[in-house]
Amino acid sequence: MQAAAGTLPDGSWSHGRVVDAAAVGKAIRELLARNAMTTTRAFVAVSDELATFRALSLDGELTDEQVTAAVNKEIALDPERIATRWVDVPRQDGTRLVYAAAWDRAALKEVTEAVKVAGLNAAVVELKSAAVARTVPESSCVVLDLVADTCEIVLIDENVPRLWHGFKLAAAGPHDLAKLLGAPLLSVIRFHQRSRNVHFGAAAPVFVSTEQMVPPDVIAELAGLVGQPVRMLPAPSRVPAHVRHGTYLACLGLIMRRSAA
Repeated sequence: MQAAAGTLPDGSWSHGRVVDAAAVGKAIRELLARNAMTTTRAFVAVSDELATFRALSLDGELTDEQVTAAVNKEIALDPERIATRWVDVPRQDGTRLVYAAAWDRAALKEVTEAVKVAGLNAAVVELKSAAVARTVPESSCVVLDLVADTCEIVLIDENVPRLWHGFKLAAAGPHDLAKLLGAPLLSVIRFHQRSRNVHFGAAAPVFVSTEQMVPPDVIAELAGLVGQPVRMLPAPSRVPAHVRHGTYLACLGLIMRRSAA
């Protein structure tokens, strides 16, 4: 397995959107060449700023057509500009959990065009939140990503991303950081806890992803503010040789970069 990270040219992307597909594609192609990577298939995790998603708990007796109608009602967006897809999440309690995503066709086309310029085939494209949900070590947790261009909060419950929230972090000293992070975290956690069929409890941790370690006193203060344990996001586990790592760790490079592995 290999992992590598590189910078993109100024002005080639903005808030998760590809602005210059040719420049982004060239940067990816050069990154692959520098690291002697010869793969031609790409798993693309796109920013949640390009899309939206919903996790819907529905009656287990509903037909696919009824589920589609429920999804369209929940995500009422312009079908000419927005594409929508949904999948079933296996459940044992007789209900039907549906994960639905909707994305901007034009914005996604720019991403896949950049991958094509790099000489790759975009075999799979999905939201970053869904990729993260498969790699975190807890079935229910919150991932606070301070590396992203816009800081991101992803709440995961029963291995399914339930909420995404992006926010700008104002410049702050070490004494203000916990309070500035605590407010948006509390907002996301409380909103989810008011929802139906919630399994997210007080033991569910908050994982902080950042390029530099957060001081222990800030971690402790943040835990006190949100009422959840707070830890740094751990590095991904090593994958046994017999496991197809391409499907097991779909977004290894992205997660390794955010956990300073």
